[in-house]
Amino acid sequence: MQYRDRGVVLRTTKLGEADRIITVITFGHGKVRAVAKGARRTRSKLAGHVEPLRHVDLQLYRGRGELDIVTGAVTLDRWPALRSDLDRLGTAMTLAEAVDQSVHDRGDDPVPYQMFIGALGRLDRAHSEMLLPAFLLRLLAHEGTAPMLDGCVVGSGCDDAPIVAFDPAGGGVTCATHRRGRSLSGGALELLRSIIDGRVNAVLDVEPSSDTHEAAAAVTRMWEYHMDRRLRSADLLG
Repeated sequence: MQYRDRGVVLRTTKLGEADRIITVITFGHGKVRAVAKGARRTRSKLAGHVEPLRHVDLQLYRGRGELDIVTGAVTLDRWPALRSDLDRLGTAMTLAEAVDQSVHDRGDDPVPYQMFIGALGRLDRAHSEMLLPAFLLRLLAHEGTAPMLDGCVVGSGCDDAPIVAFDPAGGGVTCATHRRGRSLSGGALELLRSIIDGRVNAVLDVEPSSDTHEAAAAVTRMWEYHMDRRLRSADLLG
């Protein structure tokens, strides 16, 4: 069956002497894995269109196996600034890894694709330390696993106690009375709350500080706890 969709290439792997397997987050078909035949040949019509972090219009054929076949591809966006700046490229790779970890094959939810496109477009225009944690936290919220940030996750008897820590295993923040997890400043907590409340643009404009570092670290720990996997690309950003 032939079909067409828009997508962003998350990663590629070699197959045989000339082919590639591409993993793509698409608008209408979730995460798709497909063979791009001959894509490693210099003169291939697919070669320049199926590289990681390319936004492409794809023609595909769905057979009986797990892998589809790419029959045509046209680049829609290249985001050139991502490739000329190592910090932006590292962030973009981590965004792609996060999408790959969290999105199921053959899904029909367009939101992760739309979020990813938006994040890459913003990153191409300007780099922000808070873009990655904002993306991860919003994706967790979309999946229904956002942390509790309004009050202590432990429970009763601490209404007046200040929030002082973040506990991924507990699912959110803890107060001075029931302290668990790692320390979290008031400024970092406000950043996380702003992201959940939808004030992402304001958060992205915040200058790097100890608060942004704490907020980013808390979100990464939350993500890796829920996914039970490390974000390997994030190590490149350290």
